[in-house]
Amino acid sequence: MSTRREFVEGAAGAAGIAFVACNLTSATPVQAQGRRREVVVNGRRVKTVDVHAHCAVPEAMALMGRKVEPQTLLMSQPADRIRAMDEQGIDVEALSINPYWYKADRDVARELIKIQNEKLAEACAANPERFVAFASVALQHPDLAAEQLEEGVKKYGLRGAGLGGGVNGEDLADPKFHPFWARAEQLGVLVFIHPQADGAAADLKGRLKGSGGLENAIGNPLETTIALSHLIFEGTLDRFPGLKICAAHGGGYLPSYAARSDAICVTFPDRCTRALKKKPTEYLKQLYFDSLVFTPEALRHLVTETGPGQIVMGTDYPFPWTRTSVDHILGTPGLSDAERVAMLGGTAAKLLGIKA
Repeated sequence: MSTRREFVEGAAGAAGIAFVACNLTSATPVQAQGRRREVVVNGRRVKTVDVHAHCAVPEAMALMGRKVEPQTLLMSQPADRIRAMDEQGIDVEALSINPYWYKADRDVARELIKIQNEKLAEACAANPERFVAFASVALQHPDLAAEQLEEGVKKYGLRGAGLGGGVNGEDLADPKFHPFWARAEQLGVLVFIHPQADGAAADLKGRLKGSGGLENAIGNPLETTIALSHLIFEGTLDRFPGLKICAAHGGGYLPSYAARSDAICVTFPDRCTRALKKKPTEYLKQLYFDSLVFTPEALRHLVTETGPGQIVMGTDYPFPWTRTSVDHILGTPGLSDAERVAMLGGTAAKLLGIKA
């Protein structure tokens, strides 16, 4: 595949897509079944974009001896996913794969990422009106990750990168990752941060055991909270002010208790060892957050803390956290029509280069 155009034309013209099954090279467009919900705000049809939708590529996972769980990630029948999108009023999904490859050596990581990004691009090329995707990158090898991001964007037409909340116990703000952040800023693409089970949840395994699935219910939001806080306090967002970062699950706990981040530097100034260009809470205004916060009051508060222009819709599909993401935004009080339109898809479309 020598050029992006040859790649897309080849994928779009092939037959028999299995959404992320082993043979994605045989991809064809899928026709929607049943009636597609059209989302309307004040009489205007709105294009909706889900920035938080998962899938998996078994061929790549096999390189690390892994299998797909749950099987719904496979989506071997792509019509099922499109049917679900149509029922919920989702026009476009931005596909991402949660990192599981951060312990792979350089050669394995290179091959694994190549397979995944090719398969993601093929899936999107087969149904370009319904899917875009975030590139996978081997962030444990920062220089390689920078190369993979650029190749993903320029060769395969992917719209940014999907990252975990940390890399083998190292925070995303560690200077070793600066080459990746520099390339992401240069390319002007969106970076989607999603927590991993081997992050904060693994560190607190003993405390999170028992009923309630606390490793997920608490551990995942905490992982995102830690990642964002380090990016702020270690000066990464000052060093790369043009970064476009979107955090899953409403940014974890950070927006819910953001003012404490300002207060720590006043109460215990010796603990803030880096001079920042602005108050910690002000950095929330340059980050993006998905809308997966469950109640109208939670979404209203998230908007208050970050600004309505920083919220994009996320479902976490195919995990059944919500099937009402559109109605969640439509039903939250205090939003203007323009703000609802932006959250439903306008802001994400601009960030991801999706045509209106």
